[in-house]
Amino acid sequence: MNESIIINPDTGKGFKKKDLTRHITRATLTGVRQASPGHSVASFLTPERLASVLRNAIDGDMEDYLILAEEMEERDLHYSSQLRTRKLAVSGIEPVVEAVSEDAKDVELADEIRALVSEPTFSDMLFDLLDGLGKGFSVVEVVWKTDKGHWQPCDYRWADPRFFTFDNETGRELRHQNHTVEGGQLEPYKYLIHMPRIKSGLPVRNGLARLTAVMYMLKGYTLKDWWAFAEVFGMPIRVGKYGTNATDEEIETLVNAIANIASDAGAAIPESMKLELIETNKGTGGDTLFQNMAEWADRQISKGVLGQTMTADDGSSQSQANVHNDVRGDIQKDDARQLANTLQTLVQWYIDLNHGPQEKYPRITLPIIEPEDLKTLSEALGPMIDRGLKIEKSQLLDRFGFADADEGAELMHPQGQVQPVSEPALNHSLALSRSLSESSAGYTPSLGLNREQPGSDEKILEELESEMLEEWEPVMKPILDPVQTLADECEDLEEFLARLPELLEDGAMDTSKLITKLAEGTFKARGLGDG
Repeated sequence: MNESIIINPDTGKGFKKKDLTRHITRATLTGVRQASPGHSVASFLTPERLASVLRNAIDGDMEDYLILAEEMEERDLHYSSQLRTRKLAVSGIEPVVEAVSEDAKDVELADEIRALVSEPTFSDMLFDLLDGLGKGFSVVEVVWKTDKGHWQPCDYRWADPRFFTFDNETGRELRHQNHTVEGGQLEPYKYLIHMPRIKSGLPVRNGLARLTAVMYMLKGYTLKDWWAFAEVFGMPIRVGKYGTNATDEEIETLVNAIANIASDAGAAIPESMKLELIETNKGTGGDTLFQNMAEWADRQISKGVLGQTMTADDGSSQSQANVHNDVRGDIQKDDARQLANTLQTLVQWYIDLNHGPQEKYPRITLPIIEPEDLKTLSEALGPMIDRGLKIEKSQLLDRFGFADADEGAELMHPQGQVQPVSEPALNHSLALSRSLSESSAGYTPSLGLNREQPGSDEKILEELESEMLEEWEPVMKPILDPVQTLADECEDLEEFLARLPELLEDGAMDTSKLITKLAEGTFKARGLGDG
């Protein structure tokens, strides 16, 4: 089948007749809509209308689809909340800039980009770029200022996507919407474009609004029917009964009572008349049907936007929520990676305008910090360190988010452990140690047992032990001599064991010197330790 080709006399380019028809139709519709600022898509959305909107977007007329995507965020609280959650999960990440190498020039370029991303307007720009998650693409206009030849972005302005269109040939190159088939070329270094890849295919078919539009439409029908049901069956039916001999005046009195009973909660009627309130039958499930349908549609929207429903809708057990958070984390990582690739375009623009084209450019990333189970880490480190694991203290402090303690700062310590002493307490301990040392021959300790000085504890213990052992023979002689005498008198071990308790009963063993010596040693050790 042959198709007519029409030549544009101004440009000399040709295009198919059906493309001209589509272009004329689109331009006509656009003119009508511009004349009617109240144009809305979601307010009269039907299956036929939705199919037409989605089909026209693929054919190049994206205006109705973009209006629908915007109105879905404004009218559906659930979709708006889920989409905003996905945006904020990435826009709040602190950007990280990595230099190409340790060369002084590369480090200087990286520092300039770090200053660029630290501007307050930069994080707002990230949120605007993520508008492409819902619509399939987003455009931010970069406003540059020049100061003595230096190019610096001073503002980032969200651009209405209805001002742009995709090229007719590939459907991937974004152009100005100037009511021509091909559209107008975008100015260089001006428009930063983000096209999230949610699925394979054309960018216009990648938006979450397109994915969830059917659920949005069905939910709209459900809510409309739900309100109609509530209006009819939400209140009990008021039934008035009158006798066969009732006059017109009595009937009118009954009718007025039925009309006013809802507001006045009471009515005066003749005794011969009856007024009943009949509740609707809830056994048919009409009271929960529409709610279940609306909640089911919300769960499908959550799956499409966040990839899960546990933390968004169900709110079940903590273990289940953690599993579903992992799925959401995968989506967050991919969104961050794609957004970082888009930001790399801005990095290249900035460096090209100020320093000229480079072989390699500083790399900007949006790293996702995974939550770490510090309790499990601390429990595992203790035994490993006891077995000889060597690890830097600074690494552990960084993992736990702590800084090195300043000199003289008040430190926390385990319960029951002696705190580090102040200088007056240390002087008191030294004085007590000297006093105790003068009462023991050859014993001159310098510090208390609990002082944290290399080798001091072991040295003091060794000196105290040597002092106690120097006089062991005269101390133990009154105890060991009776035992030796008894052993000489007995002929075998059985007799010795049988008569051994007699030594304690008869008082043959003198333990007074041993008790005194142990008391002195204990007093000295306690005095050194508590000082």
